[in-house]
Amino acid sequence: MTIWGKIVGGATGFALGGPLGALLGGLAGHAVDYMRDSTRILLEQDGPIGEAEADHRTDDNTKKIAFTIGVIVLGAKMAKADGTVSRDEIQAFKQVFHIPPEEMKNVGRIFDQARKDARGFEPYAKQIGRMFRHNPAVLEELLDGLFHIAKADGPVKEAELDYLEQVAVIFGLDQAAWERVKANNLETEGGGDPYAVLGISRKSGEDEIKTAYRKLVRENHPDHLVAQGMPQEFIDLANQKLATINGAYEAIRKQRRLH
Repeated sequence: MTIWGKIVGGATGFALGGPLGALLGGLAGHAVDYMRDSTRILLEQDGPIGEAEADHRTDDNTKKIAFTIGVIVLGAKMAKADGTVSRDEIQAFKQVFHIPPEEMKNVGRIFDQARKDARGFEPYAKQIGRMFRHNPAVLEELLDGLFHIAKADGPVKEAELDYLEQVAVIFGLDQAAWERVKANNLETEGGGDPYAVLGISRKSGEDEIKTAYRKLVRENHPDHLVAQGMPQEFIDLANQKLATINGAYEAIRKQRRLH
């Protein structure tokens, strides 16, 4: 069974806990109190909330489901912030995230539930950030997925860019990581900077450039990301990012005439 066949159901919701679990619990017909209380607890406390959100040893299957739900829910919230939900944005889910036709109804239910939800995106981003706080490369990959959705209907709008930056901050990603993700995704719009993609300065020496490049390749290799909680269904997106990293290094290598 693919990840899409597992995302709707009571057991999954309770395994996740927090607002993500509440959203799934609502779809499965659980009590509204569960939905309300789990979100309230996450918002009121600063420390880790429950095993599913706090423990980096959380079951891999639960992490994969959380990643997938996170893309859908935060994508829906971004569409709400943008003011419109285009067919291109919906098509982006189908093309990149390998959603079988028979699962589109379930994905659509979650998307609509999140879009109509009166809560903001913050509690969802906060829960995901806690769950993957030991794996920032996975959080960057999720942010890449949101960028892909934002680009689906044309250039990324200012409201979408502001939203994505807020998500990055809640995820706990530093400024260098945000600039790297932004450069990865805006290069096709004329904003790419190979140094920003590698997270280095134009003043960086050869050794620093090579070290940064090798580290990014290691952390963003699709096999590594899948092992850290990214579902197999998102592998094409990970391959695109790795290609961007390789392209950035090649551009710098030629420019600097590195060996």
